[in-house]
Amino acid sequence: NLSMARCYPGTVMLEGTCFSEGRGTTRPLEIFGAPDFSAKNLIERMQHIAPDWMMGCTLRSCWFEPTFHKYAGQLCEGVQIHVDDPSGYDHLQFRPWRLMCLVFKALKSLNAGYPMWRDFEYEYERDRLAIDLINGSSIMREWVENDAATMGDMESLALLDEQSWLNERRPYLIYE
Repeated sequence: NLSMARCYPGTVMLEGTCFSEGRGTTRPLEIFGAPDFSAKNLIERMQHIAPDWMMGCTLRSCWFEPTFHKYAGQLCEGVQIHVDDPSGYDHLQFRPWRLMCLVFKALKSLNAGYPMWRDFEYEYERDRLAIDLINGSSIMREWVENDAATMGDMESLALLDEQSWLNERRPYLIYE
């Protein structure tokens, strides 16, 4: 569905975590959670840390039971991401990669010892954490784990990558 596709650039990172991506439900990659998860606390913390990174979507608490993969057959508390305007696509409004970075940062601030990162083999890779492989480097994970790192720090890093991508794709655009 379109909402899942819109969430995917951010929620794909869930594959590198210990959270269920909602596989085997009707809303995979739009919902995430775990049996020992508090959606209410997470959403409140996210709103406190960086409400502007939540623009373009509404988050709500939910319960789900994945039918396979992480936590198969277990009841999970989680969060459902509702894209606010599913009829249009405003990539400057809803920014799913930033949203998930905020999820991880908020979770870390709520429970520093929570086992967030998947530490077993992923895509035949044994030497790097899955989250680092998915992101192409350890920068995002290190930012999450650094208590002194701010939202502005990550915003600066993200803007550099985004500008590089805009410049790289420019010669291939066939429309304005």
